[in-house]
Amino acid sequence: MICRIMSSADRTRSNASEAPGFAPDVAAEIAEWQRHLGAERRLSPKSSEAYLRDVTQFLDFLTTHRGARPTLRHLSGLTPQDIRAFLAARRMDGLGNRSVARLLAGTRSFARFLETRGKGKVGALAAVRAPKVAKTLPKPLSVSAATRMADTDLRAGEEAEPWIVARDAAVLALLYGSGLRISEALGLTRKMVPAPGAGDTLIVTGKGGKTRMVPVLAQVLEAIADYVALCPYPLEPADALFRGAKGGPLSPRLIQLAMARLRGALGLPDTATPHALRHSFATHLLARGGELRAIQELLGHASLSTTQIYTAVDSERLMDAYKSAHPRA
Repeated sequence: MICRIMSSADRTRSNASEAPGFAPDVAAEIAEWQRHLGAERRLSPKSSEAYLRDVTQFLDFLTTHRGARPTLRHLSGLTPQDIRAFLAARRMDGLGNRSVARLLAGTRSFARFLETRGKGKVGALAAVRAPKVAKTLPKPLSVSAATRMADTDLRAGEEAEPWIVARDAAVLALLYGSGLRISEALGLTRKMVPAPGAGDTLIVTGKGGKTRMVPVLAQVLEAIADYVALCPYPLEPADALFRGAKGGPLSPRLIQLAMARLRGALGLPDTATPHALRHSFATHLLARGGELRAIQELLGHASLSTTQIYTAVDSERLMDAYKSAHPRA
């Protein structure tokens, strides 16, 4: 298998054009497609790499299936049977519906790019339905559990330095208090966050490079200020706000590990992840009468249908409360 795990989007694009497993005309289009994903669609490097892996698997399969490296002309001549054979092979490898659907979506993205450039239409991909994927509801934390995630006293017995405990508490408070993705919280610079009493909003950059304004609670700003006061590294206005132990930008993995420790201390399930705090933010707002459109804006969802899944979560919680409390339930 070619073009496996790459470290950046630039390396991904370079490997795509040089990979010996691609026919030259296909390799050239893949390199252009990767540039398109990054520059025009503004996908993250990891998303671009995932798309490339999908297409690489598809082309590798066709090489074996047809006995030759597929060219653009070969791709245009594919049949639905070829696509079904590819999906069947992936299933034999143990992939479930969700993984197969994502694999098909990445391959279709490349096919649409070829069509827009006049390089041929891979109609067979559109003729095959993607497998149905059951929607899983987000699993929010209770209000009390979500609030306690920023309680530094829960980690009093750890050997971690006080500034690291304060840092983790500040990040987790942001995730729940403002509904941020972990990448959005760790993408903040020092100048983006007002001092306590000097402001109550943040401008964050979300998926696709889109910016939005979100409110930030006074308690969250105080938690950030506590961290800043303890941080041993200089925090210049344009520098990353949250730092790792050696002074570099903080890795999301460290916040995931901190959440795992808190999860154990509170006896919470494995679903209590940093992203569950964002789910909790949306679910708790909705439960208290928040408007769906407003929650959509706060979360930075491009489509209201993405936000609407929280109505199902809220309905499920209401039914659970009804069944547990009603004498005839």
